[in-house]
Amino acid sequence: MTDILVTGSADGIGLQTALRLAADGHRVVLHARNEERAAVAKAAVPAAVGVVVGDLASLGETRSLAATLASFGRFDAVVHNAGIARLDSSERALTEDGLESTFQVNVLAPYLLTALMPRPGRLVFISSALAADGVADLGDVNYETRPWNGFEAYSTSKLHCLLLAFAVARRWPDALSNAVDPGWVRTRMGGPDAPTDPVEAARTLAWLATSDEPDALVSGRYFTKRDWQPTDGSRDPVLLDELLALCADLTGVPLSADSTP
Repeated sequence: MTDILVTGSADGIGLQTALRLAADGHRVVLHARNEERAAVAKAAVPAAVGVVVGDLASLGETRSLAATLASFGRFDAVVHNAGIARLDSSERALTEDGLESTFQVNVLAPYLLTALMPRPGRLVFISSALAADGVADLGDVNYETRPWNGFEAYSTSKLHCLLLAFAVARRWPDALSNAVDPGWVRTRMGGPDAPTDPVEAARTLAWLATSDEPDALVSGRYFTKRDWQPTDGSRDPVLLDELLALCADLTGVPLSADSTP
């Protein structure tokens, strides 16, 4: 039995991951962005030990969320599932912090939670094969100078999630940090025509969070059933350090480099 946090667990892949983990006897903490969705999550997973609330589009709420989560102690695993997509949006949307919302929710929030929470034994970051269409350039993550493109912004955020998983694996060799492409999944984000059921998508996330099989006890890997694989450049130490430095600068919180959880 392990203690596991699943962010964005009110519906979709996050909900199915939480249900699977709870059914397997693990102690699961749910997360939702507001009280209304928190009630929905708790009703859907009554076996969960708790539900925490925090809007990941706010640095202040994300910091408060991390403080609340610290009261649960050290998690054995954290599944960073929460995310947004504005694929067809005609213009960028800024958060209350003045940051592009897709980057803040999908990349900066999991970074900040990771940096502030007691170090878990395992971290699972949700990426996508759309990372192949992402732009690794970290010079304009807010789209202040380049033309706005919602599809590119989402794809880039998933590339950055991949890089974040690799960067954490490199910075924390005592933890297991991996990225997962769950596939094109039938969720509110994926739409009704997606071929993958969220129950199926949740299997890999739950497996990485809990399994003692040798294939799950790895770090700095990208798990997918599709053809695309990250290039060698995705593991460039300079690029990984640049991403961590950018996130530290934007949040004011560096990711610890010491070896003590």
